[in-house]
Amino acid sequence: MDEQQVFEFPATDSPLVGKVKGDRNTMVYNFFSLRREKETELPRYDDGETWIEVVGTKHGVASIWDKELLVYSASLIADKINRGESPVPRISFTAHDFFVTTGSATGGSAYERLEESLARLKSTFVRTNIETGGEGEDRGFGWLDEYRILYRRGRDGSKQMRAVELTLCAWLFRAIVQDKHFLTYSPKYFELPPVAKRLYEIARSGPPSGFRMNLTKLRARVGTAQDLRRFKAEISAYSMHKRSLPDYGIALIDPRIRRSIDKGFPNPSGNAPLKSWLVAFYPTSNITSLEPLETMPLLEDDEAELTAA
Repeated sequence: MDEQQVFEFPATDSPLVGKVKGDRNTMVYNFFSLRREKETELPRYDDGETWIEVVGTKHGVASIWDKELLVYSASLIADKINRGESPVPRISFTAHDFFVTTGSATGGSAYERLEESLARLKSTFVRTNIETGGEGEDRGFGWLDEYRILYRRGRDGSKQMRAVELTLCAWLFRAIVQDKHFLTYSPKYFELPPVAKRLYEIARSGPPSGFRMNLTKLRARVGTAQDLRRFKAEISAYSMHKRSLPDYGIALIDPRIRRSIDKGFPNPSGNAPLKSWLVAFYPTSNITSLEPLETMPLLEDDEAELTAA
């Protein structure tokens, strides 16, 4: 045996074999910062039915890019369930498989960024009245109960990351295992900018045949700090196909047009108030069979009946 000690690292749950999947709760509502700059607290979300509070530490709150670790972790657990194994909240994986799955660069400071993401997910404090698996968390929770990075030293003394182990919080683990509201992500999701990521998740988690949502409500669900006029302009870019989402189209709807059609009047002149505009999401897989955008279901605050698959 060589004089140098040989370390045996545990087997990992990676590589990811199945598709990338996520929990519906964290697709419908935003729990993450959409900015690269550090934020220590997100605005409180409260639509009268659901409320969410997110506070960070010196590391800042977890970002939409950090969320990719949770999506990847949920996908590994889904793989286990599909193989008939009993899932547990502790998983392990290689950084390389995570980077490949999410399309992230593997060079430079990639491993340092991964460790920073783990720290933010561990230290972010979440309080919400959303229940998972029939249970709530009055005390609040962090996304990870714990994590550790396994490494060995190279000949030059530098750390070489071998594997990552993490334990998901009970709230998220219940959502994945007990609620089983798994939704498949498009691989192109990881290429999208922050607001587009959220628009895609909202579209993916809604009724499969399409739906409408008030512009103001949509902005709150996305979690952006943009003023409403600028947000409408961004939605307009997707509506006019200057930008695109994987598998979904977006359309802005002037609420006055439908009413004037119903009453037989010509289209109104001028501009409708920003707060009254609607946004329609629709699948692009079979556009010819879609019902008119103006008659798609309008999402209200209670969405328990949604049957997204």
